[in-house]
Amino acid sequence: MSTRWHILREADSVTLARHLPPRLELAVQTVLPRVNPVRLAHQIRQDLWRSLQSLRGFSPVVRLDPVEGGWAVTAGGRAPQPIADAVFVRAQAVLDDASNRARWVRHAGDIK
Repeated sequence: MSTRWHILREADSVTLARHLPPRLELAVQTVLPRVNPVRLAHQIRQDLWRSLQSLRGFSPVVRLDPVEGGWAVTAGGRAPQPIADAVFVRAQAVLDDASNRARWVRHAGDIK
């Protein structure tokens, strides 16, 4: 099995996905500062996977769209239907965690 991650660039947006086409059956959102988008997407993907890896069939997708002063982040991915509300809550908790956010921004550094 390949370990390749697909990085799709559309205008200034970046999408990181394991499988093509990327599907966001599970999606949560936040806004983060403008840093290196690929590094940021990988950091978010790792923590999202750690939180949801017990969800059979889950495949992470992270999309970053530019907004004034930062990135609009949509994180989630492919997931078996129906998706329990608790899964959305866990995914949003990953994005809202202050220590995660600080680490992601620190690791992603300057925009490239």
